[in-house]
Amino acid sequence: MKAHSFNNDGANTPLQTGYPMSKFFYKGRIEKKPKHSSCGYNTKRENKLGTETNPLTLVVNTEERQQQLEAQLAEEQLFATITVDANAEEDITELTATLNKPVTTVFNKTPNRNDPCSCGSGNKYKKCCGK
Repeated sequence: MKAHSFNNDGANTPLQTGYPMSKFFYKGRIEKKPKHSSCGYNTKRENKLGTETNPLTLVVNTEERQQQLEAQLAEEQLFATITVDANAEEDITELTATLNKPVTTVFNKTPNRNDPCSCGSGNKYKKCCGK
C-alpha cells in the first residue's frame, strides 16, 4: 500500500520518492554510533612501582642495611631488587617516594543542629559550638 498526499489543487502525488520510510521516528538527526576505541581500558598503562612486575631498584652499602630494608619492604608489602655495593652511594629514593605519598585528608562530619554537641557538654550543637 502506497501512501499518498493530496494537495489543495486535488492532485494525488505519491508521498514516497525512492527511499523507504523508517518505522522508527527520531527526534533530531540520525547519527552514527561513535567509535570508543580511544577510551576505556588502557592497555599501555604503567605498572605500579613496588609490585612483582615492577620492583623498586635500591642500592645499599652493607649487608646489614640490606636486611633492614628487606624487613621494611616486607612490612609495607613491597617488592624490590636490592644491590649491595660498598663503592656506590646509597640510593633508596624510589622507596622513600613510594612510602611518602600524600594521603587524602578526611574530615569528621559536623553534627546536625539538634544533635548533642561533640564537645561533651550535653547541650544541643546549635546552642553550644554551632553558634
